[in-house]
Amino acid sequence: MKKVLFIDRDGTILREPPVTFQIDKLDQLEFLPGVIRNLYKIAQLKIFEFVMVSNQDGMGTKSFPRDAFEAVQSKMLDILRGEGIEFNEVHIDNSLPEENKPTRKPGTGMLGKYTNGDYDLKNSFVIGDRKTDIRLALNLGCGSVFIRNYEDPGELEQSVTFLCMNWDEIYAFLVPQRKALQERITKETNIRIAINLDGSGKSDISTGIAFFDHMLDQLARHGNIDLGIKAEGDLHIDEHHTIEDVGITLGEAFLQALGDKRGIERYGFCLPMDDCLAQVAIDF
Repeated sequence: MKKVLFIDRDGTILREPPVTFQIDKLDQLEFLPGVIRNLYKIAQLKIFEFVMVSNQDGMGTKSFPRDAFEAVQSKMLDILRGEGIEFNEVHIDNSLPEENKPTRKPGTGMLGKYTNGDYDLKNSFVIGDRKTDIRLALNLGCGSVFIRNYEDPGELEQSVTFLCMNWDEIYAFLVPQRKALQERITKETNIRIAINLDGSGKSDISTGIAFFDHMLDQLARHGNIDLGIKAEGDLHIDEHHTIEDVGITLGEAFLQALGDKRGIERYGFCLPMDDCLAQVAIDF
């Protein structure tokens, strides 16, 4: 079953003007830090459909002309589309709070298709920065991600699935880091490897072979992978058992951490040097 991210617009994707809370001019179009980068990464995993749900109070009236809204909306969607971020649907309600229309958040009047049993709402989320977003999640029967922005969740805080300050935190919550721990014990070696494919390039490596440690550190550093390797081997005989078994264990750790390999794309290159040509083919 499909999972959905019901994403608010103002205050969640775009920064809201602090006085009017109405984005009706192109020079007010400003994205929240990290939103494009993280939405792109989430989109690449193809786990969630993206649905925009927004209240635009009185849009279409003299004080908030529809043309002004559409200019900002169209530009925003064009920018996101250019960065590989597509919304499956966009739902905008232009009523005023006192009208109490079922289409206005936290009402679900615009989202009937998502409640017919074809979607995994239990594992879907509403992402927003207003109490109405929390209540929408409760009405849909899905989780909620609340960005602490202009409004405090107040008495609804206990109903929020995840409280956060920015989109980096949202990504880390929605997409658990790909981690693995592998051990290998043989007559020749005792090896323990911890890996985090979504790390920051930190390493703690000790194999007893200084140059091998250095090369493994480069793998972590340039791959932006957190890597911990502790290896004890029969170095008094030779180095090859240690190197071979670390390679086997590291490969097993990669395999475990990659999981279903969702979002992985094939990539490779061949680099000839002045005095030699080395070729390696790796296929995940």
